[in-house]
Amino acid sequence: MRSHRISDVAEQAGLSRATVDRVLHGRAGASPRAVRAVEQAVAELDRQAGALRLGARSLVLDVVMQAPERFSGAVREALESQLTGLRPASVRARFHLRESGTVEDVVATLDGIGRRGRTSHGALLKVPDDPRVAAAIDDLAGRGIPSVTLVTDVHGSRRIAYAGPDHESAGRTAAHLVQRWGATDRGTVLVTLSRASFFGERTRVEAFVRQLAAEAPGLEVRRVRDADGLDASTGAVVAGELDDLTGPVGVYSVGGANRAIIAALRAKGVTPFAHVGHDLDADNLALLRAGEIDLVLHHDLREDARSAVRAVLQHHGLVPGAPLSVASGVQVVTRHNIPARLLPGGGT
Repeated sequence: MRSHRISDVAEQAGLSRATVDRVLHGRAGASPRAVRAVEQAVAELDRQAGALRLGARSLVLDVVMQAPERFSGAVREALESQLTGLRPASVRARFHLRESGTVEDVVATLDGIGRRGRTSHGALLKVPDDPRVAAAIDDLAGRGIPSVTLVTDVHGSRRIAYAGPDHESAGRTAAHLVQRWGATDRGTVLVTLSRASFFGERTRVEAFVRQLAAEAPGLEVRRVRDADGLDASTGAVVAGELDDLTGPVGVYSVGGANRAIIAALRAKGVTPFAHVGHDLDADNLALLRAGEIDLVLHHDLREDARSAVRAVLQHHGLVPGAPLSVASGVQVVTRHNIPARLLPGGGT
């Protein structure tokens, strides 16, 4: 374990110095939850140690995400890759991750960040598009804590910028690929979402439906939603949808859980005419290499993370310019053109 100042661990964990001191020295009186928080804080500080430099202004960003671990882990890796070597500030991240939950859970997390006040210099958020969340973002802004929405946006909020893919373009591209790759204009396309409350996913699906109607009006769309992108729940709802389907079946997986989707299809004896996914996380990368899914729409999470951090630095006047929303383009990836850095032995 690296040696970190108690004040840094306390700030990272959101605990008092006295509690952290008790945990680090094995003294009685610390709850199991506090022990876990300190352990996580130390691990985060260890990973981000390369970003910390003596003499630089130190900023702490709170990263709040509701997403399956496979995706939040990819975002964490992308963000931490951008923290090393930043100028003219030293930036570290504090993570608040959950795979599922309610809007109230998200609001409570944002309220907790606000109550810490000056210990947070910004929030990077992948959260539902809901008026209550927007109000919590506004409250953070009122406390001097800027928010950047990451991968999916929150409308009507005082966030300073959005960093993530162009969802409209992604949805239209997916529709074109499903129709052309499958070479069919009859059948059903299962469109799977993690949560309809995520603005980015809704935008993809709406664009997909419009474009598919224009290119292949004979293809029916069935939406599978609100399974949180988790394997067990997604597999169950996909299996239920397959019970009364006849004819060709395609898949546009907006919310992930492709291993579960494939298992449900196989159990019903269904081979999809096209299977398009999103994001080159570890699961999708393995499935793409194995030929289990046909195409992945990929956007560079490192680019999104870089844009998000830069917006916060601009807000604080540490780099020139004003914070701007930046939509990253999507790349169509097959097993034949996987980005080199994601191949075995690939660079960073």
